[in-house]
Amino acid sequence: MLSMRKLVEYQVELGYVDFVDRVLDPALEPTKYMREADRRGRTVVFKVRTSPLSAVSGVVNSREKLYHILGVSRDEEAYEKLVGSLTQRSSNFRVTSFSDFYERYGGDVLSLPALKFYERDGGLYITSSIVIAKTPDLDSYNASIHRLMVLSGNSLAIRLVPRHLYRIYELNREQGRETPVAIVIGAHPVVELASSMSPPYGVFEFELVKALSGEDLEIAYTPKYSLPVPAYSSVVIEGRITLETVSEGPFVDILLLYDRVRQQPVVKVDSIYVSKNRDYFHVILPGGWEHMLLMGLPREATIWDSVRRVVPCVRKVRLTPASGMWLHAVISICRESEGDGKTAIMAAFAAHPSLKHVVVVDEDIDPDRPEEVEWAIATRFQASRGLVLVHHARGSTLDPSSEDGLTDKVGIDATFPIKSRELFLRPRARE
Repeated sequence: MLSMRKLVEYQVELGYVDFVDRVLDPALEPTKYMREADRRGRTVVFKVRTSPLSAVSGVVNSREKLYHILGVSRDEEAYEKLVGSLTQRSSNFRVTSFSDFYERYGGDVLSLPALKFYERDGGLYITSSIVIAKTPDLDSYNASIHRLMVLSGNSLAIRLVPRHLYRIYELNREQGRETPVAIVIGAHPVVELASSMSPPYGVFEFELVKALSGEDLEIAYTPKYSLPVPAYSSVVIEGRITLETVSEGPFVDILLLYDRVRQQPVVKVDSIYVSKNRDYFHVILPGGWEHMLLMGLPREATIWDSVRRVVPCVRKVRLTPASGMWLHAVISICRESEGDGKTAIMAAFAAHPSLKHVVVVDEDIDPDRPEEVEWAIATRFQASRGLVLVHHARGSTLDPSSEDGLTDKVGIDATFPIKSRELFLRPRARE
């Protein structure tokens, strides 16, 4: 059973969960508890005074927690599952009745645990929303995670980046149509992880869940728009992405900077349903570990898969926390020939176009130890032979130093010359 409630109950048994013993103000106050939970790798459960629903944050704020959910013990196993899920898709869902799991909610959007995380946020936000829509040009669906800014009791602003849901919205908009959606909050983290991945357009992300979890996903179809949603979630909202736009933001994104204000579509809410099991409303701390891992881990897997195809082996891939697990990568490889370092750099840039800097090191350097990486750059890197510079390439719009997403990319080949290997080995002491 892929249930957030069951997962939290299990984490309680393991002693991972802290319960806040008082009701919090939804503006700013929960952030300090979530940041402390992030610092200590804890899960935190709390309530806000504006909502009867219980919220949870930090359920996957460490690799250990996420790897346990995936049933793996090391990086390579996690990457193999993530990469393999794209080819081992299963649409063998267990279909159940929507009314068996959900009931009509007595409140409106304003009585959900939407939060203002930081002082300059444009409003109250919902951060773990999985938005499901039908593809108008194919017989399929799309599921992806989007932030939602509360506008009123029955309307939200949705941040659409130019990916698959944006394509669906544009195809419908060109025909003068609104886009019916189901918005799911509080789904199991495996469902969130699948919804964070980027399979080809037309592949329904829920088809990846069985390969990631080993379980058939239990789904129900929503009453109004007949859209498939996970059976065990906290909240399901049926609504429409309209043709109206409003100013959305500012909002703190994965780089712990304020994303700029944009004109974004308005979602009109038709109905809200809550779980009969009272599953937890999931809150993802912007720029926190859950945010980084759910976004970054699938990209680490893609980089690992791309680089291992062009070099003898990949020891470790790390998208660095200081870059939001998004802009910078450190890759440890083993080599057989000169040039493997640069080949790895190019493969990494191709695998994850948002990458801005890549450092490639030898297998004796641990990417999780910044001092080792810096030592490798200090002792093994020469710009005249190891620097890769790409001007004005597609990057990430999250990078405020870019020109609307166009950026200069830097690759650093900090591997030693194979012919002079003995000059570059670190000394070992007897344990």
